[in-house]
Amino acid sequence: MPAKRPRRRTAARRSITLPQPADRRRFRQRLLAWYRRHGRDLPWRKTADPYHILVSEVMLQQTQVDRVLPKYAEWLAKYPSLTALAAAPEDEVAATWYPLGYNIRPRRLQTIARESVARYGGQLPDDEDTLLSFEGIGAYTAGAIRSFAFRQRAAILDTNVARVLFRVFIGQGDPKSHAMKQQLWAISGALVPTRHAFDFNQALMDLGAMICVARNPKCLVCPMMNDCRTYPFSPDRHR
Repeated sequence: MPAKRPRRRTAARRSITLPQPADRRRFRQRLLAWYRRHGRDLPWRKTADPYHILVSEVMLQQTQVDRVLPKYAEWLAKYPSLTALAAAPEDEVAATWYPLGYNIRPRRLQTIARESVARYGGQLPDDEDTLLSFEGIGAYTAGAIRSFAFRQRAAILDTNVARVLFRVFIGQGDPKSHAMKQQLWAISGALVPTRHAFDFNQALMDLGAMICVARNPKCLVCPMMNDCRTYPFSPDRHR
């Protein structure tokens, strides 16, 4: 009896489909127009200091903006640079972080600070490969630093951005699967404009945080309503 031919894995056959150029332009135009009117006024949007951007991004992991705002100001007043953070006692750093929780985060920040001092003169580099070599900096944080601090054309994909892109451009499948995350990263990268990458990525995060929320999204005021694959949103259909 002949041996069965092994099945080819579905993931291997999956091709990544990107939005058409016209759809990308329309999405960018609508998103940026919405952001100019409704974007949040946040202190880390008023700096190009890579360290300040890093602090904000790490603090915002699993923590709401209103809890981060006072701690962000306190932290930078106490540790204004990577060099200052690298030299601080570890127990003091942990105490300063309180009460944000998820307490591995201040240790990660201090590890990054010490490596930056040891290898890069107390500065964060601007290239993706070097940023990713730091323990504690993943693909999203590297993209955020490059986009927000260095104004480079760099993609980001956090929970809010992934939700927006999945709902608008895909609409079906498991948004948490590895293959889907690869697709969403590719879509995010294709959408980032050559100019205004900073505003575009900030706008994506705001849209996910303010309009395209996980439960009960505000579809009727969403600038993407007419082109969204999941409009009208139904929790029963899109669990």
